[in-house]
Order: sequence, then structure tokens, then C-alpha cells
Amino acid sequence: MYLRPTWRKKKAYWTLVKSVREGRKVRQEIVAHLGTLSASGMVRAQDLARRLGMKPDQPGLFDPPLSEEVLPIRIKGIGLERARQFGNVYLGMKLWQMARLDDFFSVNLPEGQEDIPWATVAMISTIARLCDPSSELHIAEDWIRRTALCDMLLLDENQINEDRLYRVLDKLLPLKDALQAHLKDRWTNLFNTQYDLVLYDVTSTYFEGQALGNPEAQRGHSRDHRSDCKQVCLGLVVTPEGLPLGYELFPGNTHDSKTVETIVQKMEAAYGKTNRIWVWDRGMLSADLLPWMRQSGRRYVMATPKATLQKHADLLKDAAAWQTVKNRDIEVRYVTLPDPDSSDLFVLCRSTARREKEKAMHDRFSSRIREGLERLQRRLHKAKKPVALEQVQRQIGRLLQRHQRGAAFFDIQSVVDANASGGIRLTWTYDASDDHPARRTEGCYLLRTNIPDWSPQDVWSTYIQLVHVEEAFRIQKSQLEIRPIYHHKQDRVRAHIFVCFLAYILWKLLEGWQERSELGHSPRILLDQFAQIQSADVRLPIDTGQWLRLRCVVKPEKHQQILIQRLGIPIPQRMALPQGTQM
Repeated sequence: MYLRPTWRKKKAYWTLVKSVREGRKVRQEIVAHLGTLSASGMVRAQDLARRLGMKPDQPGLFDPPLSEEVLPIRIKGIGLERARQFGNVYLGMKLWQMARLDDFFSVNLPEGQEDIPWATVAMISTIARLCDPSSELHIAEDWIRRTALCDMLLLDENQINEDRLYRVLDKLLPLKDALQAHLKDRWTNLFNTQYDLVLYDVTSTYFEGQALGNPEAQRGHSRDHRSDCKQVCLGLVVTPEGLPLGYELFPGNTHDSKTVETIVQKMEAAYGKTNRIWVWDRGMLSADLLPWMRQSGRRYVMATPKATLQKHADLLKDAAAWQTVKNRDIEVRYVTLPDPDSSDLFVLCRSTARREKEKAMHDRFSSRIREGLERLQRRLHKAKKPVALEQVQRQIGRLLQRHQRGAAFFDIQSVVDANASGGIRLTWTYDASDDHPARRTEGCYLLRTNIPDWSPQDVWSTYIQLVHVEEAFRIQKSQLEIRPIYHHKQDRVRAHIFVCFLAYILWKLLEGWQERSELGHSPRILLDQFAQIQSADVRLPIDTGQWLRLRCVVKPEKHQQILIQRLGIPIPQRMALPQGTQM
């Protein structure tokens, strides 16, 4: 990793770059844009850290005072022991404190007769999910021994076992609703978050195994393309900045539209029944939902199903003026649908880039269908005995199902014909003309809202913020590894998702801290860089025959020091040792 300057008007703007090998090629990946590396930037970062609520370190835990006594050291016996990852778990602890989760769990999980407070075990599980997502067994037997987390907590790492990590899951589950109330206050204090606009979407996560002990594990529409596995559905609510507000878990065969009333009522109970605007995707639409929303005066912005636009494709021929969204290739305008069933407003949107993408997808899937039909026709010509019509139709059905995006352009006929090879005559026509409904609607989509005083640009700009929910799902699935689920009991599954939600809170807090420190928006890269900062025990033999042990933190490299300065988070030089281990 190295610093790369870019000169503009005789001023150097620095970028932190690392080299990544891909096969035989090496490419440079930007870790962070550091600007001019001025002293004022460091001051702003430190001020940000204070405003985020960073708590002072525990007195005596870091940089403990050393004795002024001069001791003769035998050079030959000097050793280095217990090398551990320090920086990433130290950063995770700071995030835990910034989110005030230590206070939250101390109140809701008061200390009893247990050897280790349950609040501490909850922190260990969450930081492990943030830094290195893995199972409870892996955390207890491997991960905790590779990090300095127990050293910072003055715990014996042998006390962190699989049983204790599983039992804390049972303690965490009843705290879900209380956590949502805690988040409301925390996001308001940290980022001055308003709750008049919320985004909601649903995804699924699948199980490995049969999950016979969990009634919520059902087969349904899999967003992970694992229709062979049971799953549960996860509904997530976030702010326009992507900050998580709450979530709910539903059986795996629940339709998206059946989750909305539950999540709306839950959020109104936690955040109040204000004049809030809900933003959903097209999968939430049902016959009963919108009348229920309008009856209570709730407002919404959502997309309509693609079939609705294709049904009214003639709207695209209208020569009415379009309005261009600023700095976008998007054009929008209000349209009137024939005989609408409500007073909702409809916004028609079209995008050149999206049209090219959808056209390429249609062409690609259409070519696959054509190739599949040609292969089937060749097999029929080579058949030496009659083929059952039902068998041919099933093959055609599977082909169209695999390539649904191109199926609308084909009209396929298969009939019994004794004079044809295999006893089946197979014919098809392909219509991809510009007048085809699927062609006319490429790059277009239709939005609806019950907010009468918004412009079409306002409706589109609000709806497009759903990308923050989709990004949250990508982070939880790829970075925090919420899938696949190996737990089989219902409560353990719910607790696993709760820990992933806690880790996502820390992730978004780090992302916001990182962006405000002008370090980009890649928390995983930052965590990996901090993981390279290690701690170790320096073992010094004294002439008296005793040993002096110091638990030190390795001095960060230059590029790591830059990250530390930008974040305004000081790295200690030493840690305290448990009683009786100094010598």
C-alpha cells in the first residue's frame, strides 16, 4: 500500500492506494481519497469522533504507567509472544460505545452470578460478526484466540466457549423492540435523523438443512436463487441515509404484500404515528393494501407491476412534454390511467441507459430460447420412435421458465403430426418488433403516489432511494454473512438475525464516520487495514532470574497512521496485564 499524489494547481491531493493481484495482472485499488492531508482535516476528524460520542478508555486499561526502576536485561532471552489482531477489534469496541450499545445492554441485561456479563458476551458476538463473520464454534475455538479482544476486556479467552455464545442468543432475542426505541434516540443525536420518510423492502435468506424444528422455515420465492432450500423472509426499514430502524421476520412463503401492515404498525408503535411517507417496491402492491393505507391517512410512493405498464403501453405514444431530472438521463411526467380505481397520481419514467440494458437482456434470453428450441427440434428429427406430446411441452415449459425475460417474444406451437419426425410438429414465431408491448416498455416504469402536491421529479427522487434498502441487504448477505443459516430452532434463527442486525448498526456507524472523515465508504477495507495492527507480549529476562512482560501494540505503518489521524481515534501503545502476569 502506498500514497499516490495528484497535482492540481501546484497542490498535491493524496490518495491511499493498494495493489491487488488478479491472476497475472496487478491493478491498483483506491482505499481512500485523503485530500491535501492538512492538519485541519485531522482536527475535524477528532471533533467528529467526540461528537459521535466516543467514550474515554477505561482508566489503567491502555498505556499503564511503567516503573521508573532501572532493570538489567539479558538480551539473549528477549522474546515476543501472543501476537494478536488488535486494530479491528479495537475499532469495533469504539463503534459499540459510540452506538451506546454498552449502556443499552447493561440496562437490559443486568449482571447476575455469571462469570462474564451477558452484555460483554453480546459485544463479543457482534464484533466477531462485524470483523470476521463465522459460527459460534469458530468464534470460540479460533477467532477469539487470534484477536486481542479478550486482552482488552481483561478476560481469559478460555472462558469464551461455544456454550456461552449460544446462551447469549437466548438472552438477546426479547430485546428487539427495546433496541428499536434505543436506535431512534441514537440516530437523532448522532445524525439529526428525521423519520418522516422511511424505506421498506423484503428479502429472503435460506437454510442449510431441513430445519424441521422451525415452522417459519418454508419454501417460497428465493431472492438467493436457492429454491431447493427452505427460507425465511426479512423485512427491513431504513432511513434515506440507509440507517437501520427496525426489521421483522416472516415465514419463507409469505408474499411481500402480506408483510406491510405488520411492519407499518410496528414502526408506528416505535416511532409514533406521524405524517410519514412510506416507499416500497412493486412487490408490495395488493388489492387491500392501498385502501387500508389511505383510510388511515398514510402516504406512500411505490412502483406499479410491469404488467400495468404493458397494459397501458399506449401512454408511451403520447407526445406530451417530458421533464428531465437534473443531472440524470431520466425523463418523467404525470399520466392519467383510464378509469383509475383511486385518486392516486401516476408518474411515467423512462431512462435511455435502462432501455439499453433491458434490450440487451431481452436479446440475450431470446437467443437462448431460440437455441433451446432448435436443439429440441433436432432431437425430434433424430427420434426413431414417436415422442409423447406432454414430454415435449414440459421441455418447452422448462425452457421458457429458465429464460422468462425473453418468453414474451415467442409464440410456440407443438402438435401431434404422424408425418413429422418423432410424431411431433414443432413451430414457433419470434416477434421483437418495436410495436411489441415488451419492446415499447423497455427502459420505462410507472410510479404511483397519493401525495398530490409533489412534482414528478420529487416522486422519482423519493422512489429511487430504495437503493439504500437493497444496499443494506447486500451488506448483510455478502459482508455480514446472514446467509446461509445453520441454526434450526426458531428462536436461535431469530437471535442469529438479531446479531447480524447489531453488526449492521456498527457497519453503518463506521460508514458514516468514514465518509465524514473523507475516507470513502468502504468499511470492509478500513477494517482489514486496522486488522493489520497487532498487539504482542514482549518478554524480557531480568538478571535476577525473573521475567518482565509488557503487552504492547505494534506501531502502525505510515498509511495506517493516516487513517487513524483522519478518524481521530488514538491507538494506545500498551495494554494492562491481568493481575499476577507481569512477571
